[in-house]
Amino acid sequence: MQLFHTKSSKKNAADKVAVLLVFLLVFTALPYAYDRTDALVSFAANGAPENIILTWSGDPTTTQSVTWRTDQSIARGFAEIVMADAAPDFFLEARQLEAQTESLETENGLKYYHSVTFRDLEPNTLYAYRVGTDEHWSEWFHFQTASNGEEPFSLIYFGDAQNNVLSLWSRAIRSAYSEAPHAKFMVHAGDLINHANSDTEWREWFDAGDWIHAMVPSIATPGNHEYRNRVLNKFWRPQFTLPQNGVTGLEESVYYIDYQNLRMISLNSNEKLAEQAAWLETVLQDNPRKWTLVTYHHPMYSAAKGRDNKELRKLWKPLFDKYGVDMALQGHDHTYARGRNLPGGVNILDEGGGTMYVVSVSGPKMYTLPEERWMDRAAQNTQLFQVITIDGDTLHYKAMTVTGELYDAFELVKRADGPNRLIEKVPADLPERDYHSRDHGHNH
Repeated sequence: MQLFHTKSSKKNAADKVAVLLVFLLVFTALPYAYDRTDALVSFAANGAPENIILTWSGDPTTTQSVTWRTDQSIARGFAEIVMADAAPDFFLEARQLEAQTESLETENGLKYYHSVTFRDLEPNTLYAYRVGTDEHWSEWFHFQTASNGEEPFSLIYFGDAQNNVLSLWSRAIRSAYSEAPHAKFMVHAGDLINHANSDTEWREWFDAGDWIHAMVPSIATPGNHEYRNRVLNKFWRPQFTLPQNGVTGLEESVYYIDYQNLRMISLNSNEKLAEQAAWLETVLQDNPRKWTLVTYHHPMYSAAKGRDNKELRKLWKPLFDKYGVDMALQGHDHTYARGRNLPGGVNILDEGGGTMYVVSVSGPKMYTLPEERWMDRAAQNTQLFQVITIDGDTLHYKAMTVTGELYDAFELVKRADGPNRLIEKVPADLPERDYHSRDHGHNH
């Protein structure tokens, strides 16, 4: 009796091996499909400025911070600023400031990081600035200071960029700018890159936004991928000039910024959660602003399979409820979800009021939604960005796909005698992008 040596049996065995190899290739490659760089990253040479980014470390009505870097040939940096004017000789009136500079060794060589905070600016005024040295100046960029009144304004919020940032996240930030070119700042809810101390990946992030980073200020909070061995990556503080009004030891990752009638709070969900709770209560208790948004990385209620953050709910959620935090802008779970009807019950049992929790993803790495549904609107396998507009007593929210579709929308209206009134504006003709059969990666 022939067991294995006929031509047909050999073919069947070969077919089984081929099928097995395909299975292994597909289901082991998916989690790592985006764990690489496939777009050409550019590095400035000969002292030219790169990684130019606007942030705030003080009052947005009268200050503006800018940070950039150069290669090892330029150890001193300067910035020039002047009120913008349509006449091309506006720069003749510019004043020059010397930067604070620190060095950092990277896998791409020694880099110098330079930062300047422009002070004594006029509110609601357009300024022009540039950075560099006499040999290597950047182009002139514009920014506008905040109003000291209740002017309407918009902001852009991004969930995780993380992987293939230049290749695929670039379309998120560029689409967002096209949708909201007059947005006053951008919020990044952690995991901006994948490997905490990779200079090449950080360069991807700056390349993807390019001049947008230099004209629209960023508010960033760190995710778990900004940490290595439980330590915040070495690039965070040199490349972002952020407020130091938070918890000791968490400078420039825990802070708040008051922008007109909004208090914008960044929390660090990676460490010292109890210490942050004590600080957060003081910041929420003494808050004269009409609106309060909080951003942090790990969601209060998970939007992916097999994940939970009980300690956050125990320590932070009672403060959100007590002091009426309007929205929480989160990342980490690589899906989209937003809602207020949470597994533990509605936040405030009064017409469904309470904090609106949003989880979103702007990069290409995707996870699977959980079986238990707490969200009012959800999506999988979808790159999104969010535009939030605050106009007096009304907050307008919309979530957009990177291809320009309105995916989700609502309004929150302030009421003197109760929680915010929610007005749903979900597009009636657009079903949820819910792909339970498509698990695109390990949830970690």
